[in-house]
Amino acid sequence: MQDDFQSILNRHRDAFDKTFTAAQIDLLTQIAREFNKCLKAGGKILFCGNGGSAADSQHIAAEFVGRFKINRRGLPAIALTTDTSIMTAVANDYDFDRIFSRQVEALGRAGDILIAISTSGSSPNVLAAVKQAREMGIRVIGFTGAKMGELSKISDLCFIAAHTETSHVQEMHMTALHAISEVVENTFFGA
Repeated sequence: MQDDFQSILNRHRDAFDKTFTAAQIDLLTQIAREFNKCLKAGGKILFCGNGGSAADSQHIAAEFVGRFKINRRGLPAIALTTDTSIMTAVANDYDFDRIFSRQVEALGRAGDILIAISTSGSSPNVLAAVKQAREMGIRVIGFTGAKMGELSKISDLCFIAAHTETSHVQEMHMTALHAISEVVENTFFGA
């Protein structure tokens, strides 16, 4: 078992070292600036993803609405993964591929940001949300893995975790999203 643990942790370390390059840190800085610009203009951040990425969407939306480290007012963020009545109604009445795009249509406004998370970059419902957002003038920031898929091509900015193994891609996404949360909070509230 110890060898298994060492192998897992070595893959994590390798993914981290390959992902968080100087160019990726520049990209994270751009993303944080986009968040600040959106929030200062009265916009909101929408998040979507499936499975573990759905949980990540909820987690990071909570960091903005609640707080990350600073006691401050809440910032507008919505995880499109949390309302089971909407998701099941849309999936039943239309199609599962529309569970996020329908919410973007209803809740999004030009000037908002959609954070689209797909480890493969090919999740049909995430891609449909991105296309809806782009039609509405909503900035799209993708989070994907080394496979990239279509998401990397249709996002305004795209953070790519340098790994293909889903668990390690998700770990890199969470590290990046936590870092963005902290930087935005610090700069937005002048800490």
